[in-house]
Amino acid sequence: MKLSLNTRIVFGAVAGILLGLGMVHLGSDAPVTQRGLYAASLVGTLFVDLLKMILVPLVFTSIAVGVANLRQHHQIHRVWMLTLGFFVFSMAIAMILGLGAANLFAPGKGLNLALFHDAMSNYESKHMGFPEFVASFFHGLFMNPFAALAQGNVLAIVMFALFVGIALVVGGERYRNILGVLHEGLDLTLLMVGWIMQLAPFGIMALLAKLVATQDAALLTTLVKFVAVIMGTTLLHAAVVLPLILFAVTGVTPLKFWRGGREALITAFATSSSSATLPVTLRCMQQHLHVSPGIAGFVLPLGATINMDGTALYEAAAALFIANLAGIDLGFSQQLIVFMVAMVAAMGAPGIPSAGMVTMVMVLQSVGLPAEAIAILLPIDRLLDTLRTSVNVEGDMVGSLIVQKLTGRHASA
Repeated sequence: MKLSLNTRIVFGAVAGILLGLGMVHLGSDAPVTQRGLYAASLVGTLFVDLLKMILVPLVFTSIAVGVANLRQHHQIHRVWMLTLGFFVFSMAIAMILGLGAANLFAPGKGLNLALFHDAMSNYESKHMGFPEFVASFFHGLFMNPFAALAQGNVLAIVMFALFVGIALVVGGERYRNILGVLHEGLDLTLLMVGWIMQLAPFGIMALLAKLVATQDAALLTTLVKFVAVIMGTTLLHAAVVLPLILFAVTGVTPLKFWRGGREALITAFATSSSSATLPVTLRCMQQHLHVSPGIAGFVLPLGATINMDGTALYEAAAALFIANLAGIDLGFSQQLIVFMVAMVAAMGAPGIPSAGMVTMVMVLQSVGLPAEAIAILLPIDRLLDTLRTSVNVEGDMVGSLIVQKLTGRHASA
């Protein structure tokens, strides 16, 4: 029986930890340890470089295609405007919670990892006033798209992709051939992502082996603290923030909502997939919570693609966690960049785990953090993925109820 990619990544992570412990036992001066560290560095660097290589085409095509696909819903303009508005609003609150908790509890603070020393050797911390930051920020947003693509300027690429997507919406059928090319480009990019992900077990094994061999047990303690911060903040968003917004707008009580949507939430927790949960979510919202088929049929599939409260919260907080591990203090302006890029990454990424890994690299690189940090995040990712997927689905369900209330639609939209 062929093992799934997630299972192979778990095995790779365990093997990497065991290899690292073995090198620690042999001692750093042992010839076997030296050769092992060299091989681990070579394989790990290759894997990270492959992820960086595919980042730009994936981000550009996925965001452009995602925005352009909204054109098919122009006949319900008010519905999708309210839907997008709520998705942006709820993800913004989630990220504010994540960034706030990461600043308050500061997981990883004071633990500088040797793994990142080479990667951060050219890092320059920039401190500037707010007017200077605003001018610099907007200057970095709008630049020659070819230069941005060549330099890997994430923010400028995202902005150009948004413009292309909006132009495709406005142009409609006139540009259907260009949209078709972008669709094929996205499919081609995802095919290459799939190839790269076949190396993920080996890349993660190598990165973790090097990490364990060069660090002490303090990393485990700080990882536990980070997981606790993420889980606590995610549960706060799910159990308090979203139900309060729902009750304030629609009058639906949290108890009624959880009774009506529990099947979908449990399925999301078990599958870790918003898309796989979608049939259950649609049934819960239409049969139990009485959302019209027109509203549910639009809001929920769109939400399963772009509304990712839990993912946005996690990626924003993870960026601060990695900054702490690398010994870097991210200022307000850099955290604002993390906020914006994490939102676009959560909205624009295709709903597959491998693409999520690439967008995590995108968030880290937006403020100059080392992409090698995915070695630390991946072993705990599966644990956190179940919870954040449930929150993603909960946000979709809350959004459908709010859109129905605000549009006054109770028949098919």
